[in-house]
Parts: sequence; structure tokens; C-alpha cells
Amino acid sequence: MYVGLAGNIGSGKKELTKLLEEEFGWQTTSEYAEDNPYLANFYSDMSRWALNLQIYFLSKRFKSVQRAMWNEGITVQDRTLYEDANVFVENLRFMGLISSTDYATYRELYDVMISFVKPPTLLIYLEASPATLINNIRRSSLVYESSISYEYVTMLNHRYQEWIETYHDNKVTIHVDNLDIVRNEEARHKVISLIKSNLPESALKKIQNP
Repeated sequence: MYVGLAGNIGSGKKELTKLLEEEFGWQTTSEYAEDNPYLANFYSDMSRWALNLQIYFLSKRFKSVQRAMWNEGITVQDRTLYEDANVFVENLRFMGLISSTDYATYRELYDVMISFVKPPTLLIYLEASPATLINNIRRSSLVYESSISYEYVTMLNHRYQEWIETYHDNKVTIHVDNLDIVRNEEARHKVISLIKSNLPESALKKIQNP
């Protein structure tokens, strides 16, 4: 079993990942941002580094979900394979930052990989307004994120909305505007309760009997 955390840049996936690890003892995977050799270059020259960056993410996330599927416990995946293809790569195509040839190559590779992946036991989508996302991004310690614009996160939000409406496996949407799970105990309990109410019985048993 694994739980997928989906959400735009600045939506609070990292904070929720930590909360689920502390609350349930679940294993976690990172978004592979800190040690990514392409990310800083991508934000300075998107069209040059778009394919390199997305292939890197695709490889790392495919490996992590494969490990999660073999794990006897429950793993939390910070961002999913679905988002890479259906949000970020689609947005790059929309912006004209990835060629039709590179897009076709990426989609062919993605389609092969996704055929070996089971959907998450639960997909948690963190939904936030562009204003909230930008405020959170500005507080980030990652230097390259400081160049991310309001327009860019707004476009990503549109892609997220288009994708999440077509995702029909088990999912729950959490609206995170004005929801501070880092400093607010009531907000933490609310989120944990909502997640537990959407987990299947088999996953709940793993919480009760870790």
C-alpha cells in the first residue's frame, strides 16, 4: 500500500508528509528537489532543461513507487507519477517550452512505466489558491523557488484541476487555504481525521496494528 500526496508547489506536501510519518509511523519518500541536478537550471532556462528535469523526476518517482508497492507497511509518496505527466509536462507543452518530439518521447516512456504501477491506496490532493501558494513559496528556503511567478502557479493550478477531475480512484481533496497544520493543533486533528475516514479498512488495520 502507498498513499500519494498531490499538490502544487507550495501547497504543503512536505509538512503533511512529516505529519503522517509522525502520526502513523508511515515510511516517506521525498520530492527529490534538494539534490536535483536540473531544477535550478530549469527555472533559469525552462525550454532548455524541461525534458532533462522531467525524465529525472519520472525515473526517481517510478523507483520510489516500485519500492512502496513491495513494502509491507504503508509509504507516503510526496508527489506522484501522475502529476509529472498530467500537470507539469502538460503545462510545459501548453507554454510551448517542450517540443512536440520531446513531448511524444516523454509520454511514450510514461505510458510504459505507468502500466507497471498500481494506483495509490489513497490519493490526497492539497488544493490551494495561487495567493497561498506564492506566500508559502516566498517563505521557502530554496533559492531557485524565489523566481516562481504568480502566473506560473496559476497555470499549474489549472492543470491540476483538469487532472484531478479525471482521476477516479480513491481520493480526498483537502483545501489548505487558512489551514496551518504546522502550528495549529486543531487543523492537524482535522486533517488526520479526514484522511482516516477515506482510508480503506485494510489500511486502517495497519495503523491500528503497525
